[in-house]
Amino acid sequence: MDVDEFRKAAKAAIDQIADYHESVPSRRVLADVEPGYLRPLLPASAPLDPEPFEAIAADVHAKIMPGITHWSSPGFMAFFACTSSYPAAIAEMWSNAFNGAHFNWICSPAVTELEAVVMDWLAEMVALPPCFLTRAPSLGGGVIHGSASEALLTVMVAARDRFLAAKTAHLPDGADEKEDETCRLRGRLVALGSAGAHSSTKKAAQVLGVRFATVPVDEDHGFAMQGPDLARTLDDLAARGLEPFYLTATLGTTDVCAVDDFPGIIDALAPRVGTPADVWVHVDAAYAGSALVLDENKPLAAPVAHFHSFNFNPHKWLLTTFDCSALWVRSRADLVSSLSIKPPYLRNQMSDDGLVTDYRDWQIPLGRRFRSLKLWFVLRAYGVSGLQAHVRRGVVLAESLEAKLRSRPDLFSIFTPARFALVTLRVRARDEATVNARTEQLYDAINAGGAFYLTSTVIGAKFAIRVSTSVAAVRDEHVDKLFGLLVEGAEKIIKAGEE
Repeated sequence: MDVDEFRKAAKAAIDQIADYHESVPSRRVLADVEPGYLRPLLPASAPLDPEPFEAIAADVHAKIMPGITHWSSPGFMAFFACTSSYPAAIAEMWSNAFNGAHFNWICSPAVTELEAVVMDWLAEMVALPPCFLTRAPSLGGGVIHGSASEALLTVMVAARDRFLAAKTAHLPDGADEKEDETCRLRGRLVALGSAGAHSSTKKAAQVLGVRFATVPVDEDHGFAMQGPDLARTLDDLAARGLEPFYLTATLGTTDVCAVDDFPGIIDALAPRVGTPADVWVHVDAAYAGSALVLDENKPLAAPVAHFHSFNFNPHKWLLTTFDCSALWVRSRADLVSSLSIKPPYLRNQMSDDGLVTDYRDWQIPLGRRFRSLKLWFVLRAYGVSGLQAHVRRGVVLAESLEAKLRSRPDLFSIFTPARFALVTLRVRARDEATVNARTEQLYDAINAGGAFYLTSTVIGAKFAIRVSTSVAAVRDEHVDKLFGLLVEGAEKIIKAGEE
């Protein structure tokens, strides 16, 4: 394909993509295909000779499109949103045009420097404490990763090495005694998260070969981790001779958008601060962190000054195309000391003189995409006020759905109230087993209808339906339609059970 063919094909693709976006509301949300549907539709091997681009584009519509679940649909109220926008899509085109691995400043200075700027912009937008800014005296700063799971694994690596270094600092470097003690401690390390923490904490512990322990949560506290429960868990681990070195605290859990008890966590860990037993606290705000753009939520960020790292995903609720996961650390040295390797082929004068940031030392991979460009486009195209309006609309829609559900106490109970554009519900019944059965039956019926896609959760043996109204296209009429289907389905299920 030469440049003239590229111009023609690319312009046609833009029109087709725009047509697709316009058609999304009329499409079934969830892909209606069977496992393995695609292989029989495609050749057994790659073509020997080039094929016309028109034929490739046609197959996108005929063969790929049926297997797509439409995350931008107003009927997509599952999981959490994975939002995009036209400014982000255009930025992706430019990012692709500037294709490169971008691991050092010298590879493309603008790639590194724009990332530092927009991460400071974003930190200030969500009211992160100043210690997380690139220009902070603490030498903190932000970096863009591919996902919250990747960011969490990265900081857990830094937390492990920081903890081991502190615990063995009294021993001489290079001595067998130090290596032996390090190995002994490695076998006793424990990463912590609440019972409501995302599974990425357990997965990261599994990858690092350390133990994982959970802090219990309960319904009385909205399934948020409490300081006293953390303190009891720490005491139990100490009694077993184990070494907790890392904790995930969550702002907006996956199940119900609970916010952990940050002040209580600070109190529980206070005796360890400044000692070799200091526990690294990472705040996972992957979804709900976007809600900190709203003034009423900004106070939630203040306690983060006591913690070590913070992460949220603009690609979830802030109109930025996947992948774009924003991670900040209070001390960049913790990442660099764990992840920096300098073979001769990566050396250059700017890096050697310490004049620049090399983000390869802030992540596990070497290469990296120009992700900051799309964030820059989005922040400029919408402004803070536009992003606030977008987030607030999702919040208000969930509150509206909660009010509608509460208007039918004969049919529904609210499992957890609307928070950060998420509400969870159950169907009424005389006993828990019937509540679970009816709720799951309603859940299955809604998804089978094709107009909406919802997800569920089970906490403490209680099955609940999750409804997230954070997708940009969701409006009042979609919430009204969903509520109507919920009522219709619940009435049918209850009636059938009483006959």
